Amino acid sequence: MLKRIHTQKLNFLPFSPYTTLETPPFRSTLPGFQELCSLVSTPSGGLDDLESSLKKCEVHLTPSIVVEVVNHCKEEAPTRRLLRFFTWSCKSLGSVLGDKDFNHAIRVFAERKDHRAVDILLANLCKDQRAMEPQTFSTVAEIFVKLGREGDALGIFKNLNLFKCAQDRITVTAIVNALCAKGYARRAEGVVYHHRDKISGIESCIYRSILYGWSMQGNVKETRRVLQEMKSKKITLDLYCFNTYLRCLCEHNLDNNPSGLVPEALNVFMEMRTYKIIPNSISYNVLLSCLGRTRRVKESLGILDTMRKSGCAPDWVTYYLITRVLYLTGRFGKGNQIVDTMIKEGIEPPAKFYYDLVGVLCGVERVNYALELFGCMKKSSGGDYGPVYDVLIPKLCRGGDFEKGRELWDEAERMGIPLRCSRDVLDPSITQVFQANRKENYLKPGDTIELNTQTSKGKQPVQITKKEIFHNRKKRRGKSKKKAAST
Repeated sequence: MLKRIHTQKLNFLPFSPYTTLETPPFRSTLPGFQELCSLVSTPSGGLDDLESSLKKCEVHLTPSIVVEVVNHCKEEAPTRRLLRFFTWSCKSLGSVLGDKDFNHAIRVFAERKDHRAVDILLANLCKDQRAMEPQTFSTVAEIFVKLGREGDALGIFKNLNLFKCAQDRITVTAIVNALCAKGYARRAEGVVYHHRDKISGIESCIYRSILYGWSMQGNVKETRRVLQEMKSKKITLDLYCFNTYLRCLCEHNLDNNPSGLVPEALNVFMEMRTYKIIPNSISYNVLLSCLGRTRRVKESLGILDTMRKSGCAPDWVTYYLITRVLYLTGRFGKGNQIVDTMIKEGIEPPAKFYYDLVGVLCGVERVNYALELFGCMKKSSGGDYGPVYDVLIPKLCRGGDFEKGRELWDEAERMGIPLRCSRDVLDPSITQVFQANRKENYLKPGDTIELNTQTSKGKQPVQITKKEIFHNRKKRRGKSKKKAAST
């Protein structure tokens, strides 16, 4: 089955002054550049051999060449060889290599997630009394928290003075965002508590990050508390804040109180309107995602009607969630009607909409409906059919319909679509056919079944009624309860 669309996950949009690693422009015309790149990128030989080769290399080393070699080799060269080259360059150039170039190298190794290399360079940075840039701290903190080293990230933040980096609003925001992105909201609140004087003017961004952090933990109580604090501090509550809280609430109810999904979500919608905030399609899709995971079809269709009545136009994700739960619960005709309605309304979904639903239909052994949906995709979509062919062809052949599988294979070849599945699936002598067994047996009170017990030869299978099965289960449960009570 194709990969699920994670529609219930909201985008995290905290304030961050540094989001990407800026790479200086590439210049391959520098003298000695190609020779150094070949030495660093070649995996043969040890690190000591690399350093010996670098010493023998007759290249006039400059900071520009060092930066260009690091940028060019950061993807292809082993990080240990790249680190040895950079440390050797630092020894050779000394103070000529500027702090800016040194910080850039740290960010490169951090994005390569080589925490050992980052540790070494941070120690060298502190030893050489170089200054760490706020951008470098932001990148290092983010990577360390992602790698489960949130304690080390906090340790660097507490000792930023050793790195000649100020604890200002930029660094405070960076550590708070890094912690909250992985759900460490309590630690982030500790940072905010001790640096309240440094977040003046950016309280909204800080609290939005903390709100997201608590929602990552699924802690409805703390998420609600943060909303109330924002209200008391007169911080504007926007659609993002309420959608984050709604996601946390729905995820909590999904595990603890599925029947409360719709009522409590509608209460949140009413509260949003008191702030003159209109729920959008993301708000409804969060609820529909949780309803679909509990297979609540009636409530899902009711939410779709509520959206339309409230003036919120459903998007393709909305129709995907509704159609998916209908297919999974065996309501294939109704699901097709929803897809037709979406197309009539002029909504053109991406190819992933069809990929996933075709995978769902194949998973529930309804290949005929999958073929109908694929035909609908061909009429409305612009192309990119390869993944659907890769799902349908093996499924048809394993179901015994080799003729239709060959037809789809030839069709894909005529369209010039490269397929990932092997051509061997079209060969009946290679592909094993699995027939779906949809026969369902239900016992009536007077029916009997055979127990396939391991008896000696010649003995007849034991016949037992449904009533006897019920009483035997009841006895076993009673014995297990008495045994548990005695222990």
